[in-house]
Amino acid sequence: MAASTERSRGGGGGGGRWFLAGPRAAGPWWRLAVLLLSVSSLPAVTALVEGLYCGTEVCYDVLGVDREASKPEIARAYRQLARRYHPDRFRLGEPGMEEETKESAHDRFLLIATAYETLKDEDTRRDYDYMLDHPEEYYQHYYTYYRRRLTPKVDVRVVILVTICAISIFQYYSWHSSYNEAINYLVTVPKYRIQATEIAKQQGLLNRTKEKGKNRRSKEEIREQEEEVIRDIIKTKIDIKGGYQKPNLSDILLCQIVLFPYYLTTYVAWYASWIYRFTICREEYGEEEKLYIIRRNMKMSQSQFDSLEASMRQTFLEKRLWIKENYETYRKEQEEEMKVKMATDPRMKRYRRWMKNEGPGRLTFFDD
Repeated sequence: MAASTERSRGGGGGGGRWFLAGPRAAGPWWRLAVLLLSVSSLPAVTALVEGLYCGTEVCYDVLGVDREASKPEIARAYRQLARRYHPDRFRLGEPGMEEETKESAHDRFLLIATAYETLKDEDTRRDYDYMLDHPEEYYQHYYTYYRRRLTPKVDVRVVILVTICAISIFQYYSWHSSYNEAINYLVTVPKYRIQATEIAKQQGLLNRTKEKGKNRRSKEEIREQEEEVIRDIIKTKIDIKGGYQKPNLSDILLCQIVLFPYYLTTYVAWYASWIYRFTICREEYGEEEKLYIIRRNMKMSQSQFDSLEASMRQTFLEKRLWIKENYETYRKEQEEEMKVKMATDPRMKRYRRWMKNEGPGRLTFFDD
């Protein structure tokens, strides 16, 4: 009996010791669970911080609307609050705003305006809702907020249009300047000047009449008028090709972009016609088609090819250069002629002699 009592005491003592040790052992786990719970709830507390959107307040609560509110509801709530807190309409001691001061009402109005600016825009509102739903992505919210604020609020299409217009204006005036330089040069060339003078005399534009009285002009004025007449005749009678041709509005970048669908449709129709006529039906090339093939063989642009003399283009046709074999033969002949010309040119001889005797590596520099 004693032994049994002792065992029961021992067992009870052992059980008591285990029961007392249980809370001590569970104590650290209980504290860890509380700590984890606090840490898990920490992002939700720190998601609303000063500097992002409405700061530590929820923009929906600032306007007194829920998250499902529509744009008209948000705008209506903003107008009602703005009438109450606007600095020009706020009055001290108004019913329901006894505790408000002019400074606090001004700060509240700024917060209301910020909330409205945040929620009225679909993209900004979507970013704000995402921040409320995912507070743990702390740094991502900072990046999204300041990226949207610092990005210029300008339509990219407007920027592209303004850039194209600026390039087109510069392009037109650059071509116009080159054209005027070409005209100024042609006016000084005796060949064109004499022809323009003869045409002006035939048209009666240079017939000097005797002027008397107050209408009499000086020799300088008469000379300036004659120069202007000659210049105008050269402009109208001489067709300048190439890079110095008369500027055309259809050639600037803006018009090219606008007319691109038309050009593309025209090219597709022309190419289909070319395939049908000369590949399927086996028609013979006309003069225009032959010149086109010759220009492609020479790898020249349309303006470069148009700047060639008419006699030279006629020579190309006589030599039948639209045929590939004929063009290759013509090209080799031109290369050989160029080599012979360079070999017999006195200036090239002097240059080769200088390169052989002195050359750029044998130049001697003398001190003063």
